[in-house]
Amino acid sequence: MSGRITVAGLGPGAEGLITPEAQAALQQATDIIGYGPYVARIAARPGLNLHGSDNRVELDRARHALELAATGARVVIVSSGDPGVFAMASALFEELEGWTGPVPDIRILPGITAMLAAAARAGAPLGHDFCAINLSDNLKPFSLIEKRLRHAARGDFAMAFYNPRSASRPHQFARVLEILREECEPNRLIIFARAISTPDESLRSVTLDQATPEMADMRTVVLVGNSATRRIGPWIYTPRHAEVE
Repeated sequence: MSGRITVAGLGPGAEGLITPEAQAALQQATDIIGYGPYVARIAARPGLNLHGSDNRVELDRARHALELAATGARVVIVSSGDPGVFAMASALFEELEGWTGPVPDIRILPGITAMLAAAARAGAPLGHDFCAINLSDNLKPFSLIEKRLRHAARGDFAMAFYNPRSASRPHQFARVLEILREECEPNRLIIFARAISTPDESLRSVTLDQATPEMADMRTVVLVGNSATRRIGPWIYTPRHAEVE
């Protein structure tokens, strides 16, 4: 008997930013699997099993979900934001490649990402072409991060940075700012959006020459405008059109 696996995004923090589709999946679940702080956001109820784990065991979580679904369980794997953006949807499919058991029904439910919530608070800084880069080197070498960052800056993309600075790697975001200063003009706008949609929310915008590593932590999404990004009143936006060079 094969069950079902749903991979759902819990949004950036506020309960109102969890989609109705994800809420319905949570209400129907027999088991919730995910990183401990995300699982802790789910209210306990009779018949629901909560399985929180460390943040570096994505494939173990995916395997656990497949094992539970093989017994007929209705499993929801939770991620913050959108499960397909630096989150559990990819991990599930990666684990599925070597899975020899029954393949359950799988659904991936979209969610509101931290970068989109931050951009909405600021105005429309991602209004033209943009890219998202995870600055953590847990799953890829920092040399690759540097390469992608430099090419994105040279391509004049607006950028969204996830996991910019942690206690274990405080020096790396300083290097990111160095690269941006090598490739971009000093008045490039940067937004530091921390814990958006939660009671701890803060939003700060500075120019590149004013940015310091200490402005970011692991709860911060950093948005970098392109060369056309500008202010209008309290908002920051990137025009939809682009000039031809």
